[in-house]
Amino acid sequence: MPKIPLGYDVYTATQQRIKYIFDTFQKIYVSFSGGKDSTAMLHMVMEEAIPRNQKIGLLFIDLEGQYKLTIDHIEECIDLYKDYIEPYWIALPMNLRNAVSVFEPQWMCWDPEVKESWIRQPPEMAITDEDYFPFFRRRMEFEEFVEEFGDWYGQGKLTACLVGNRADESLNRYRMLTAKKQMIDGLQWTTYKGTTVFNCYPIYDWRTRDVWIHAGKSGQPYNHLYDRMYQAGMTIHQMRICQPYGDDQRKGLWLFQIIEPETWSRLVARVNGANAGALYARTSGNILGTLKIAKPEGHTWESFAHLLLDTMPKAASEHYKNKIAIFIHWWMERGYNKMPDFADVKDEAARKVPSWRRVCKALLRHDYWCKGLSFSQHKSAAYQKYLKLMKRRRAQWNII
Repeated sequence: MPKIPLGYDVYTATQQRIKYIFDTFQKIYVSFSGGKDSTAMLHMVMEEAIPRNQKIGLLFIDLEGQYKLTIDHIEECIDLYKDYIEPYWIALPMNLRNAVSVFEPQWMCWDPEVKESWIRQPPEMAITDEDYFPFFRRRMEFEEFVEEFGDWYGQGKLTACLVGNRADESLNRYRMLTAKKQMIDGLQWTTYKGTTVFNCYPIYDWRTRDVWIHAGKSGQPYNHLYDRMYQAGMTIHQMRICQPYGDDQRKGLWLFQIIEPETWSRLVARVNGANAGALYARTSGNILGTLKIAKPEGHTWESFAHLLLDTMPKAASEHYKNKIAIFIHWWMERGYNKMPDFADVKDEAARKVPSWRRVCKALLRHDYWCKGLSFSQHKSAAYQKYLKLMKRRRAQWNII
């Protein structure tokens, strides 16, 4: 989809989009992370809300293992707009991806069983009661919570969830914003999420420099963690604030040691594999399956895959075997009676062909949901049913 100039700047365009949201939706809330994008969006939303004397919701999901500077910034914003927001500071036990450990591929933030090991204590205003939301289930996935919160908050009314995603951030976000989908009034920067909720992306066409121009010209509060990242040598395009153990985010784990060593010491004790991730996530090779990988001498890629599976904890091994079985069976139905050991590197990268080398890369990367094999993430409520189904299917297919 080509980019079509609007004839005016992105700041003016965003003002118009936010005005449209306030004129159209009955309920509005901002999904806030404390990052540069959601902060710029929040300030612009409040510039519309305050003159209208209209309260909006503010959703912040506290992932426990976050920088103190980010928490300080969020508290500052909540205090600044306290008369015009309904804050929902969530500190509930949810499953988070941990791409730096095969022994703990998911970890639960705010685990009530290990309170003495928490990286920090939630603030008094945080929602910590697991019965507060009727839809909440312990070990919910982050994405599940966000979706169900929108339905709960909207209460059947036409609801806008404002998200600070920008198409310029990644190809995935560009695709998400430009894909064929249900929208409101044909507006591409909106996405129907089910029931009466729409995600709205009012700064979708901003570039990174636009965000910092806004911060400089407005003089409004921003997260000073970015100052520390800049001092650590990162460019404005490399700076990201999110849960730090994900498949892509783990590359920034080393920053904790430099920026907030006191947080880092507690984080290492809390999250399995954090130190290894900080040491090796930016290196190429087999340790975390980054870029070019190699098989041991005397092994094929297939035998190497089985070796990796045999050395994993049983639960993790069975999880991956289920994924691999589906992967093999899917390609068998498309003419591959035997999966090749390896194929052309470009075709593998484009996911045009199957190979055991692709499987090894997924295993070495700790790619728990096997996105490199074209899978997507399960919903937590359906996972146990999936395990029972796969036990039957693997016996039927006689695979792995």
